Amino acid sequence: MRTTGDTRARIVTAATELFRLQGYAASGMKQIVAAADAPYGSAYHFFPGGKAQLGEEVVRTSGAAYRELIVGLFSPTQDADPAAVTRDAFTAAAQTLHELDFTDPCPIATIALEVAGTHEGLRLATAEVFAGWTDALAAFYRAGGIAEPAAHETASSVIALLEGAFMLGRAARSTDPVLAASRAAAAIVRAAQSEA
Repeated sequence: MRTTGDTRARIVTAATELFRLQGYAASGMKQIVAAADAPYGSAYHFFPGGKAQLGEEVVRTSGAAYRELIVGLFSPTQDADPAAVTRDAFTAAAQTLHELDFTDPCPIATIALEVAGTHEGLRLATAEVFAGWTDALAAFYRAGGIAEPAAHETASSVIALLEGAFMLGRAARSTDPVLAASRAAAAIVRAAQSEA
């Protein structure tokens, strides 16, 4: 027997996948509830603010999951070279992009690009997520010996490089932009280390 919690989770999961694959604007509530195998009214029961409220939930839920991925990929170890770890994380991201047949692996950037100028609630949610990712990555760089504010600036640059590389890689259907960005990101980290 399904519970209401299961229904809500299915709606969020379905919305996450549809936003990732086709974007926020192209994904309607009817399509989302159909993909979730949920009654239409349940979407508005759980998300009385409609698609925008659901979108904010997707951004925050996905953002938290990807933050944990960042923490896992950029885990400080005693002998870890932050520049090499950064390069390796980009290489893993390139592999993921290829495995997903160049679809967007994450709905956050897709939503941010679509609605940042038109929907303040979603803009704030995406900004909050990106800030959390940057904070997590900055903590890794601080542990690697890069002091503030350079650790935060480095983290922000690396996140921007990765998001931009994903966009270029999707457009070109190639991992080359992500691999090129891996070298640039490692160079940024090395430069910050040399100034520490």
